[in-house]
Amino acid sequence: MDHYTEMVFLLIICYAITLLYAATSERFRHYALIVGVQGWLLMGIALLQLHSNELWEQIFIVTETLVFKGLIVPYLLFRIIKRTHINRISYRAMPPFFSILFSVAALTASLAITAYVADTNTNAMFFGVALFGILMGMILIMTRVRIFSHLVGFLVIENSVFLFSLAVGVEMPMLINVGILLDILMGVLMLGLFVTKISDKMQSLYSDDLSKLKD
Repeated sequence: MDHYTEMVFLLIICYAITLLYAATSERFRHYALIVGVQGWLLMGIALLQLHSNELWEQIFIVTETLVFKGLIVPYLLFRIIKRTHINRISYRAMPPFFSILFSVAALTASLAITAYVADTNTNAMFFGVALFGILMGMILIMTRVRIFSHLVGFLVIENSVFLFSLAVGVEMPMLINVGILLDILMGVLMLGLFVTKISDKMQSLYSDDLSKLKD
């Protein structure tokens, strides 16, 4: 195992730890920090994995991961928290113990699927952690009732899709990453606007109460 592989392995482990922490965290500020840390980790992983690529491709990687995922997105999340004055998950949310059980189940499923589908053309480590991240994002969306938690789950899925793109080879699919970048931008801006605009009328911001807005 060379130096680059060791560093990538360490960053991948740290990324997986952020996913597990998201399952037990109850403060939205921690969610925002987790998304930001994932952006920094993805920058390091991508640069180390693609260190032989051209300079302009590395600049694109830094712009997408560090500037956008690591700085702009967390800033927007903190703005949403400050505007809505909601700092914790709802009492209706699933208890942390059950969230941990779901996380362990997601990790087990990810390892099993990775062992089944991995081949010589796929980086099993990237594939497994990326799949785990996608499942964890879905768990956040399904087990949390506040809209902000759903937004974070969406962003976790987006980060994992970026990591998944690295599992299928060392060539950066530029078109796919541009699409992911625009998707994140529109998602954060639209949901951020949605949350801040409805906060005056419905301070609870529960997903199952959205139907009441039409009344």
